[in-house]
Amino acid sequence: MPEPDDPPLLEAITGATCRALLQAERVLPDDVINAIRRARQAETTPIAREQLDRILENITLARESSVPLCQDTGVPVIYLTLPADVPFTRGILDALADGVRRATGAVPLRPNIVDPLTRENTLDNTGPGMPAVHVRPGEYLEITVLPKGAGAENLSRIGMLLPAETDRIEAFVAETMLIAGSRPCPPVVLGVGIGSTFDGAAALAKEALLLPIDTMNPFEEQLCGAVNRLGIGPMGLGGKVTALAVKVKKAHCHTATLPVAVNVQCWACRRATVRVEYRS
Repeated sequence: MPEPDDPPLLEAITGATCRALLQAERVLPDDVINAIRRARQAETTPIAREQLDRILENITLARESSVPLCQDTGVPVIYLTLPADVPFTRGILDALADGVRRATGAVPLRPNIVDPLTRENTLDNTGPGMPAVHVRPGEYLEITVLPKGAGAENLSRIGMLLPAETDRIEAFVAETMLIAGSRPCPPVVLGVGIGSTFDGAAALAKEALLLPIDTMNPFEEQLCGAVNRLGIGPMGLGGKVTALAVKVKKAHCHTATLPVAVNVQCWACRRATVRVEYRS
C-alpha cells in the first residue's frame, strides 16, 4: 500500500493525467469514428455526406499532425478510479491539477477556465473546482478524461418531471436537441441521466458519455430514433443522422421525483483512459 501523498505516486498521477489529455484531444476512440463512418453510409444527400467527410478528414489530420481535434479543447472533466489501497487525499487532487497544467502547454490546450463572475482567466485551465473530478472505486488506479467543449455543454438541460411522467422522457430528450439545433455541431452524442437527485441526474448524464457508442439497448435506440426524426442532420444542414447515439445511465430516486438530464456532446466525443504505473 503506498503512503498517502507518496511523491512517486503523485508524479505518476500528474503524468498520467497529461498523457490522457494528449490522447483524448488528438485521437477519437474507435467506437466514435466507426459511428461517424456508419452515419456517412446512412446519409443519402450530398450535403450531409460532405459534412461527415469533412469531419472524418478533420479526425485524420488531427491524429497525423498531433494537434487537437477542435479549437475548443474543453473543460477538464476527470474520472479518477481508485483501488482500495490508495487513499484519496488533497495531494491527489493537486496532482490531477498539475497534470492539467502540464497538458495545457504540451497539447496545447486553449486556456478556457475563468472566474464565473469576473471572467478572469487563470491561463492554465485550473482554478477553484477545476478540474472537475469524479472519484470511483475500481481494481486499478486509472485516470479517465472527458474534455467537454462549451458549444455542446451550453445546450444541456435538466428537468424535474413528475413521477408518473416516464412517457415524457423521450419528448424531453428530443426537445433538448430541437432547441439545440445546429449549435452543438451535430451529429451529437447525448448522455441521458435518469433518477438520483437534481445534481445526481446531471452527473449520470455526463458519465453516460463515457460508454461505448457502438451499441445501444432498446430504450437508447428509441430515444436516438426520436432525435434523428428531427431531421437536423450533420452540422444542422439536414439529414438522417442528428445523433450518433444516445447513452443512458440511471439511478434510483425519491418516490416523488423523476429527474432527467441530457448532456449534449458534439461529434468529437473525446475521452481517454490511462492506467497509473508507479513505484514507491
